[in-house]
Amino acid sequence: TRLSSQLSPGEIVQLLNDIFSAFDELADHYRLEKIKTVGDEYMVVGGVPMPRDDHAEAVAEMAIAMLVSLADVSQQYNLPLDMRIGMSSGPVVAGVIGKRKFAYDLWGDTVNTASRMETYSLANHIQVSHTTYMLLQKKYRFEARGEMNIKGKGQIPVFFLKGRLNGQGNSKS
Repeated sequence: TRLSSQLSPGEIVQLLNDIFSAFDELADHYRLEKIKTVGDEYMVVGGVPMPRDDHAEAVAEMAIAMLVSLADVSQQYNLPLDMRIGMSSGPVVAGVIGKRKFAYDLWGDTVNTASRMETYSLANHIQVSHTTYMLLQKKYRFEARGEMNIKGKGQIPVFFLKGRLNGQGNSKS
């Protein structure tokens, strides 16, 4: 939004295309399913349509790689680019509804919680729900943010994903 006043619509589209194309490559690399982009939002899911035991790890790895990728694009364009990433884990319903402009989509409380994690996160951070933290705590480093009052959820514990326990991955604060 901030860049919309500095760049032409064509430049914004090119910038988003470069960012989302890089993210698409990451989604392919980590075998994740891109669901959609809405404006400057990018949604990806693990374990859909084919279930996989490492869905949370794969999404965490992509989230870490997305921060690195965005920093690369930021340097390439010489622009201060930021993003917030939110993650949650749990059941979802996936499919196509409606009669026109068919689009594969996801629904459920897990989707809403992931969206809230992004909304309430900080720039260049990966904020995760307690369910995702519980799945990943033995392989990744986290910073507890404490309980936050999250719209539609109430007071819930949230965490920043900081990187892998073996030291690889994002360590930005």
